[in-house]
Amino acid sequence: MKYLPIFLLVLVIFIISVTLGAHNDQRVTFNYLLAQGEYHLSTLLATLFATGFLLGWAICGLFWLRVRVALANSQRKLKRLQQQLGQAEESVTTSQVPVVKE
Repeated sequence: MKYLPIFLLVLVIFIISVTLGAHNDQRVTFNYLLAQGEYHLSTLLATLFATGFLLGWAICGLFWLRVRVALANSQRKLKRLQQQLGQAEESVTTSQVPVVKE
């Protein structure tokens, strides 16, 4: 449910870019690192938007994966420490000898 506003925002941006691109039949020269090409403005807008969108998702996905791995490691460490603490408490309660004053 929390992803619905994000999806709607992306959809609106995509629709706006397609609408603007459809009304621009101009051909533009696009210079990139190795060469140069002539493209319709609508094609260039859609391609660059899709590339940026996919690149953004990939970067966010990598950060999310890193956080999930760190969380799994922390949970495993916490479980191990809780088990050690439980064993230490058992040994303390079973080894206590009642003290009798005379």
